[in-house]
Amino acid sequence: MSNTAKDIMKLIEEQDVQMVDFKIVDIDGQFRHVTIPAKNFNEDTMVNGIGFDASNYGYAVVEKSDMVYIPDLDTASIDPFCSIKTLSMIGNAMIIDYPHNRPLKQYPRNIVHAAEQYLKDSGIADTMLILPEFEFYLFNEVGWKVDHNAIGVEIDAEQAHWNSDSEGSGCVVPMQKHYHVAKPLDRTYECRSEMCLEIEKAGIPVKYHHPEVGGAGQFEIEPLLGQMSKMADGSMNIKYIIHNVARKYGLSATLMPKPVYGEAGSGMHVHMLLLKDGEPVFSDDNGYSHLSKEAHWFMGGLLKHIASLCALTNPSTNSFKRLVPGFEAPVTVGYATSNRSAVIRIPAYAKSPKMRRFELRNPDATCNPYFCYAAILMAGIDGIKNQIDPHENGWGPYDMNLFELPAEEKAKLQQLPTSLEQALDALEQDHDYLTAGGVFPEELLCSFIKRKRAECLELSQIPHPAEFARYYNL
Repeated sequence: MSNTAKDIMKLIEEQDVQMVDFKIVDIDGQFRHVTIPAKNFNEDTMVNGIGFDASNYGYAVVEKSDMVYIPDLDTASIDPFCSIKTLSMIGNAMIIDYPHNRPLKQYPRNIVHAAEQYLKDSGIADTMLILPEFEFYLFNEVGWKVDHNAIGVEIDAEQAHWNSDSEGSGCVVPMQKHYHVAKPLDRTYECRSEMCLEIEKAGIPVKYHHPEVGGAGQFEIEPLLGQMSKMADGSMNIKYIIHNVARKYGLSATLMPKPVYGEAGSGMHVHMLLLKDGEPVFSDDNGYSHLSKEAHWFMGGLLKHIASLCALTNPSTNSFKRLVPGFEAPVTVGYATSNRSAVIRIPAYAKSPKMRRFELRNPDATCNPYFCYAAILMAGIDGIKNQIDPHENGWGPYDMNLFELPAEEKAKLQQLPTSLEQALDALEQDHDYLTAGGVFPEELLCSFIKRKRAECLELSQIPHPAEFARYYNL
C-alpha cells in the first residue's frame, strides 16, 4: 500500500523526526538535496512541492529553470548518516504550469518510468528485472590536485603491494590477486558488512559482498534482482551508502572505473530478464543456453546499438581506461555463455527458468542509473520488435577466450568504442530507439551530448603526469 502525506506525518511524530530531506537526481546521476524542518511537512507539500533551479541540475535553460520537487512518499526512510533524526525521500521534478504542475520529461526518474510504460504498451512484457553489480575500491588515503603548477593524484591502501616494505606491514596483496581473499588480508570486512546491513535496511535485499580482483582494495556488493525503476532508486541509495559508511570507517570509496593503473577496473555489470504476467519471457529449454528467441532478439538490440549505448552506460573519459584488453572488462561486441571477454555474458549458473538471463558487462557506475537502465531496455525492445538475431549478424556466440585469439582473427571482430568521444559520435547518429514513444526527449540527448563534449574537451587540454615521463626530455 502506498504511503500518504498523513502516513508520513504520523511517522514523523512517532519517530521524533526533526528534519525531512528531499533528494533530487541531477543529469550526471548524483544526489542533491534540500531539507525542511519536519514540522513544516504537510499535505500542501505534495501539491506545491519545493521550488528549485533546474538549470543548476543540467536539465533546463536559465529562462525556464524554475521547477518544483514533489517527494515520492514510498521512498521515505530514516537517513542513518544524519546525527539529527532525518527522514529522507527521493522525488520527481515538475514543471510549474498553473493550475497543475506537469512532469519534467527530462528528469531521470520520469524517463525510467516512461521506459517501463513503453515496455507494457509493446505487449512484449510488463516487467523488467535487473541486477547491477557494484564494484568499487576502498582507499585509506586519496588526494589530487589539478593546478597550473601541480597536476597529480596519490592514493594508498594498506594491503596494496606497494606497501610490502612498510614497517610492521607483513600483510599485503599482490596486484590482481585480491579475489575472495580472507582475513587478515581482507582488511575492510566489517565496513562492507555494515554497508550491506544499511542497504538491507533501505529495502534492497543483498546477495553478497566480497573482495574483487584488484589488489589495491577492490570489492563488490551485489543485490538481488529487482524491478527496474525501483532498482534505479536502489542504485542511487547503494552508492550513497557505500560512500557514507566508508567515511565512517576512515576510508574513501570510489566507483570510478579505473582508479589504479595496472589493476582491475570497476564495472557495474547489469543482469536482466523480462516477465509477462509473472512468467519468464527469456526462458526456452531448446534455445542456445536455454534462452528464448525474444532473449536473443533483445541481445541483438543491445549489440546493434552498443556503441551509442556506451555514451549513457559509460559516460566518463575514465570509463574507456577500463574497457581495454588484458583484464576481465569486455572489448568485443558479441555474446557467449560463461565468457567474460564478450560484452554480453550468459551466466551458466542461472538454470531455473525464472532466473535465466544475461548480463551486459560494459556499464560502470559513473552512469546515471536511470538513463543507463532505461536505455538498455529501449535497445532491447528495439531488438525484439525488429527481430535482430545476434548470431545472424555475426555477433557470436563466442565460446572461446577472445583475448587469446590470433591478431588476424581479432581484427575481424567488432569492438566497443575506445573513447567517450567515439561513443558520443555514435549516440548522435543512432538514438531513434531511445526517442521511440517519447521516452528519451531529443532535447535531453542534445543537452547530454553537449555537456559531455565540453567535458571531453576540458580534460583533453590538461597535461597528464605520464606525458612528462614520456616527453619532458625529448
